[in-house]
Amino acid sequence: MSYRVSEEKLEEYYQVSLQLVRKCGQLFLEGFQKPKPEYEIKTAFYDLVTVYDKQIEATLTDGLLKAFPESKIIGEEAMANAKTQVELTDAPTWIIDPIDGTNNYVQKIPHCCISVGLAVNKELVLGIVYNPPANELYSAWQGHGAFLNGQPIEVSNAKKVNQAVVGYEISLIVVPKGRDKNVKRLYKLASNATGTRSFGSAALTLCYIAAGRCDAYHVENLKPWDLAGGAVILREAGGCVYNTSGERFDVMKPDCVCTSSEELAKDVIELIEAADQITGYTFE
Repeated sequence: MSYRVSEEKLEEYYQVSLQLVRKCGQLFLEGFQKPKPEYEIKTAFYDLVTVYDKQIEATLTDGLLKAFPESKIIGEEAMANAKTQVELTDAPTWIIDPIDGTNNYVQKIPHCCISVGLAVNKELVLGIVYNPPANELYSAWQGHGAFLNGQPIEVSNAKKVNQAVVGYEISLIVVPKGRDKNVKRLYKLASNATGTRSFGSAALTLCYIAAGRCDAYHVENLKPWDLAGGAVILREAGGCVYNTSGERFDVMKPDCVCTSSEELAKDVIELIEAADQITGYTFE
């Protein structure tokens, strides 16, 4: 079933979700400012969850479903206990990460955020990413540009990797299955870039590209909620979001190359392909 959403309805989605995310900022800060927030381990020793992840997701879920009962929700913490893989339908669907960068959050590193994306007819149309410790609220809805604290933002003019600051999640090296791939790709990208950064939050890294703070980002094996909000913001700021092969980005299979320009995306993808051809040694 295809949904028709008017411009007025999309703006209502935007304004209501923006208010709800702002409201959750106080709850986010309550946990961030605690000396030692309690956390649990989910799937592995590096996969953490706090009580604030659960409370923020519940607040957003309850508020969005009350305002928009036609909606569906894909939330990180709810999906952690799901026995079947979630599917994206045509219905308006909120994709929620209550705290992206939970390791940063627990360690008091102010690179962590609330991320909310909205998909309608399987297309991402709205994104909100809020970093309360830094008081930075990124937002966008389709066709209206991207904003940081209400002020318009846009990507840099970087066209080549040697003009770019590249984001890469070095913490992914902890996972044995992807270690060799990630070390080799990081080597190729970092060897050619102006600089390399690892922020520990995919959502914020996309927003930093949108604001011209860095220029490119590559990551694989994340989840829809890690990228849904930031992808809309980056596109609306003039950036590009592809999958690793340079094809159409699928939020439900969120392997991505995100850049400030088409030319830079091509450059990054070529370096990834070159990294994948390295066979003389293996990182285990």
